[in-house]
Amino acid sequence: MPSQPLPRVVVVLGLVSFCNDLASEMVTPLIPILLAAVLGAGPVALGMIEGGAEAIAAWFKLWSGRRSDLWGGRRKPFVLGGYLLSNLVRPLMGLVTSWGMVAGLRGMDRVGKGLRAAPRDALIGDATAVSMRGRAYGLLRALDNGGAMGGALLAAACLAWTPLTLTQIILLSAVPGLAGVALVAFAVRDMPLAALVEKPLPPPILPRLSWRDVAPRLRPYLLVLGLFTLARASETFIVLRGHELKMTVSLLLLLWAAMSLAKAVAAWCGGHWSDRFGHGRLVLLHWVMHGASFLLLAGVRSVAMLWVAALVYGLLAGLGEGAERALVDALSDNGNGSAGKSQRGTSFGWYNLVLGVAAIPAGLLFGSLWQQFDAATAFASAGLLAWCAAWLLYRKVLNV
Repeated sequence: MPSQPLPRVVVVLGLVSFCNDLASEMVTPLIPILLAAVLGAGPVALGMIEGGAEAIAAWFKLWSGRRSDLWGGRRKPFVLGGYLLSNLVRPLMGLVTSWGMVAGLRGMDRVGKGLRAAPRDALIGDATAVSMRGRAYGLLRALDNGGAMGGALLAAACLAWTPLTLTQIILLSAVPGLAGVALVAFAVRDMPLAALVEKPLPPPILPRLSWRDVAPRLRPYLLVLGLFTLARASETFIVLRGHELKMTVSLLLLLWAAMSLAKAVAAWCGGHWSDRFGHGRLVLLHWVMHGASFLLLAGVRSVAMLWVAALVYGLLAGLGEGAERALVDALSDNGNGSAGKSQRGTSFGWYNLVLGVAAIPAGLLFGSLWQQFDAATAFASAGLLAWCAAWLLYRKVLNV
């Protein structure tokens, strides 16, 4: 049977994510260079900034996901507001004079991500049939990573072939970002909850927001995911490692672009495979391979080795990105039909909260191991921790 086309809103949100990441990745890979070369900050500061920013975003993800459920499936206001906030504050990163200012602006950027992420993921689930949700989330992650590749290449081209400074390139990132905001404003529509079931539903009355009210099958997955997130160090540390190996800014941007391309291809393929072979199996494979890629990064001693390890990491990291979200969607349904659908935003909010809360100790632990010992110790520790999480996923969640 030929594959059904994905819903229009899924494709549009993928394009929005592409535009936003095109803008974001003109800035993000420059942050570790800005901190180390210009502001004199090290790996602990980078870990604090990245971990703290993701934690701030996490609380907003839970709030916005929950609120979109309480509004009867109205997701668009949160998606629009989140993209708008990020793309207004992110270009200001080019004007910073201290790492504290970097932390503040990065935090506001992540607040925008927090407002949009869970409602956007829930909107994709609202619009997509169960049989192709892996493909839908895989497309989102593929276009997201494709935008990251484009942003890094654009920044590298501007540095190599134009007289633009780092500050001007960061300010220029507002253009593709605001194009994505316009797409949300004019081309995205909500799918009200009542349209998802055969009979009209009254406004949802959800239970109080409590961990005990999370779907029973979802809770153990989120706990194991929190452990795995401790091993999921920010990819900016790979850029920092390249900076230590004396790579130029242009080469570091090309490395980031290559990683993003690898993740985009893997995310698209992984989304298809997860619908065919099972979301849980793809997530398990993704976690095992993620640990292996970090052990490979631990052995890097030259620029050539870093290129190989970063490309392998990109392929393996992207493999399960869509499957992870599809698994959250599957585990959040208690088998009672509309009740599961009415709490989709809340479930994605909990998922993103766990990711964000674990990001603080993850960033601090990784940065501290790097500063106290070396990069190899930090990457190797993260790889072993990822394998521990994969074993728990295998035994406690997938029940195999």
